[in-house]
Amino acid sequence: MHVRKHLRRAVIAMLGVTPLLSMSPGAAQEKTLRVVMHSDLRMLDPVLSSTYIVRNHGYMVYDTLFAMDEAFEIRPQMVESWRTSEDTLVTTITLREGLTWHDGTMVTSEDCIASLKRWSARDPIGQKLANSLREYRAIDERTFEIVLREPFGALLEALAKPSGTVPFMMPRRVAETDPFQQIGDPTGSGPFVLDEAEWRPGDKVVYLKNRHYKPRAEPASGLAGGKVVNLDRVEWISMPNVQTQVSALLVGEIDMIESMSHDLLPQIERASSVKLIASAASMQYIFRMNWLQPPFNNKKIRQAVFMALSQEDYLQVAIGNRRYWRTCKALFACGAPLESEAGMHGLLEGDSLKAGELLREAGYDVTPVVLLQPVDVGILASLAPVAKAQLERAGFKVDVQAMDWQTLIGRISNKGPPSRGGWNAYITTFSQMDVLNPLTSAYLMASCEKAYMGWPCDAEMETLRGNFARATDANNRHKIAEEIQILNTKIGVEIPLGEFFPVGAVRNNIVRAFPSPPVTVFWGIEKK
Repeated sequence: MHVRKHLRRAVIAMLGVTPLLSMSPGAAQEKTLRVVMHSDLRMLDPVLSSTYIVRNHGYMVYDTLFAMDEAFEIRPQMVESWRTSEDTLVTTITLREGLTWHDGTMVTSEDCIASLKRWSARDPIGQKLANSLREYRAIDERTFEIVLREPFGALLEALAKPSGTVPFMMPRRVAETDPFQQIGDPTGSGPFVLDEAEWRPGDKVVYLKNRHYKPRAEPASGLAGGKVVNLDRVEWISMPNVQTQVSALLVGEIDMIESMSHDLLPQIERASSVKLIASAASMQYIFRMNWLQPPFNNKKIRQAVFMALSQEDYLQVAIGNRRYWRTCKALFACGAPLESEAGMHGLLEGDSLKAGELLREAGYDVTPVVLLQPVDVGILASLAPVAKAQLERAGFKVDVQAMDWQTLIGRISNKGPPSRGGWNAYITTFSQMDVLNPLTSAYLMASCEKAYMGWPCDAEMETLRGNFARATDANNRHKIAEEIQILNTKIGVEIPLGEFFPVGAVRNNIVRAFPSPPVTVFWGIEKK
């Protein structure tokens, strides 16, 4: 991205922030939070990329119409008021007064309409919304309507989608960018402004407080409520080596580690100057298979994987400390509204004999399973060898190929055979917030070439997801979710491998005014 010097000067002048070089060292340290995030930030488009680091960047610079609180309730964020017609086909939304973009211009209903259109072209629940949509209609600068062709019971859930591809609001000029092309302008209306001049991929990212941001009046809860910023500056520092991260935290070179490797937690627990912060929301491990290439283009072989795998081995190896993990067969997360074990009896218990029978019935010809292993992400690095052992006990031949996470992300977009840079399987993790229902769970899309990497193709799954989108009754939605979970055990769109709780670490002088939400955000934090 080309950095315009005059734009940087304008942003600094608008915010009333003195450039860091003119600050005294003490003043800079007092208002600056230095954080090691779980990954390096290499792109800025939260619609084009659903990776968590880009999502976290999105929450720094953008805002959302609605947001989910810590009790999974949906609350207004940029919205002042809304109403839905009796037939549920028209929802009228009025924005809060005084919302402005970072460049000082007013946030308008046309901006929000353009943002929703771009987001819905890429996101699973957004695509379902688009299928039910008749039109967006701007009433005035602050008011617009969402007009549907048919009921869409998940409308507010879509507008408040908390993770993955989040419906962040952008200026119209930015939101009109082709959804399959990267934006070049990070202007938002959120609580921080990206300092483009100091963004150096592989080194650091700098955010400045947006002094014109107007938080909501109510207290923060989860991702909702008042986003009160108590910092002048947040720096995301690139530091790949986990032991170096811990050492830097202990001596005060950094203030926070977003995601700790669980095997290093004892070092933090013994230190008096730092403390651990465990997330209240779980993360779900997922085994993902490529439907396009053998052997997983065979349904019965995918069923064999369900039989061969066992959750506890992964959790014990990757996380270790029993306080931070739990086995969980619920596709839509344990402790969440749609939790269920329907259809899961006898699965994910390491039954290698039954898995072997399925392989023989399927005519498995010992085609190697190319399993990708990200070696630079602590919570994922040790999982591929566990999968290899479990699958080989059942009769699979497994080829584990190690690489860094960024290489893996690039490789899984390759639809070709493994011999041409493709793949057969990998293990990843999603926040509980991403798997709350069949529409937010991106990997449950089974729309063939339009589906997420792995490209599952199943008309019945898409019909059930459509039924869930249209359902307005809670009991009916729960029933459909169970039908989807049962179908998944038969066709193998994704395989849940249990849940764990991420743990971060901060120095003792870092305080948050409210419980940490499931997404790492930086409003509500104070540095004493």
